[in-house]
Amino acid sequence: MRTTIGYTVESIGYVAGAQGLVSFASQTFFGTEWGWLHKVVDLPSTAYLGIVAMGLALIVGGVKTRKTPQRQTVA
Repeated sequence: MRTTIGYTVESIGYVAGAQGLVSFASQTFFGTEWGWLHKVVDLPSTAYLGIVAMGLALIVGGVKTRKTPQRQTVA
């Protein structure tokens, strides 16, 4: 179960981080709204960097909670 949770948390991190990055870049450089995150919350462009950081933290947490395969010994 831990492997599944790690992959799920990591996947959520990728989506949240990508949406935060797209939203930050679109507001800062183009003055428009891209992605779907702006439809859920209305944040200033710098707050989207916090969402990117949260996404990175979820990715790191998901990778660390993965179960490593047991090392097999040769008889």
